[in-house]
Amino acid sequence: MTLPEQHATIVKQTAKRLGFDFCGIAEACFLEEEAPKLEAWLSRNYQGKMAYLANHFDKRLDPSKLMEGAKSVVSLIYNYFPDEKLPEGDEDYKLAKYAYGKDYHWVVRDKLNVFLESLREEIGDINGRAFVDSAPVMERQWAQRSGLGWLGKNSLLLNRQMGSFFFLAELIIDLPLRADDPFVEDYCGTCTRCVDACPTEAIVGPGVVDGSRCISYFTIELKDALPTEMQGKFKNWVFGCDICQDVCPWNRFSTPHKEQGFLPHPLLQEFGKKDWEEMTRDTFGKVFQKSAVKRTKWEGLMRNVQFVKKKSPQKE
Repeated sequence: MTLPEQHATIVKQTAKRLGFDFCGIAEACFLEEEAPKLEAWLSRNYQGKMAYLANHFDKRLDPSKLMEGAKSVVSLIYNYFPDEKLPEGDEDYKLAKYAYGKDYHWVVRDKLNVFLESLREEIGDINGRAFVDSAPVMERQWAQRSGLGWLGKNSLLLNRQMGSFFFLAELIIDLPLRADDPFVEDYCGTCTRCVDACPTEAIVGPGVVDGSRCISYFTIELKDALPTEMQGKFKNWVFGCDICQDVCPWNRFSTPHKEQGFLPHPLLQEFGKKDWEEMTRDTFGKVFQKSAVKRTKWEGLMRNVQFVKKKSPQKE
């Protein structure tokens, strides 16, 4: 067994020990095929007002610009599918499942830091950086290159064993590792359930999402007033949206996570419509103190609740 093979085995064993569901490895190289796709996506303004997505174009494509001397990109999958969902009936206000508990940035990043230290203890001096949706890294593309799955029509990474209800994270390190074969199959076939189910018609082509029409964009990223033409189309989602994942046949393989940090706050589990509509700043602070929902702040969340409460545009 070569040294890169030995080290790759250590990396995967460490990932499993730390609770990551899957681990794949790719050679750190320039993403030549992705460059024109990214350029076309940006030229159509699919990023909406997420101006940061147009920044650092070169860094998104070249990992060596994120970590000097990069040799390998380690992609990791961490499950967040809940054992019990919060109410998602037609009249319930809905929260994306990834935001039920503690902010995933902190939960997963802590594990990545332990990961790097463990590798240094076993292998020696390693330079590396850890990423979890925190820098211009094309995480889904790297995950596909490392054999973890394929990009579905909704642009999310799909894994044959567990669907798509998971977080992606990366370690970019200066250690040569034996790379996995890229995932080249597309197991979506002729299925269009995600495309058909999207109420705002955000999925504009196979694997292409107009981010400026996505419910997650409106309820999280957009800081301006919500467009009236979208009234009645949010299906009561007030932070994020899981529609395209909920209808995906591959998510029948989703199994409950084992991360205590992702369990919802006890008060959130008891929330009814009135609790959402009459939520005070104090309650928001208590329930979402460590949650990703803090990103939209109390004002943003209440804006979303009032918007979906109206159901449809006002007629003159």
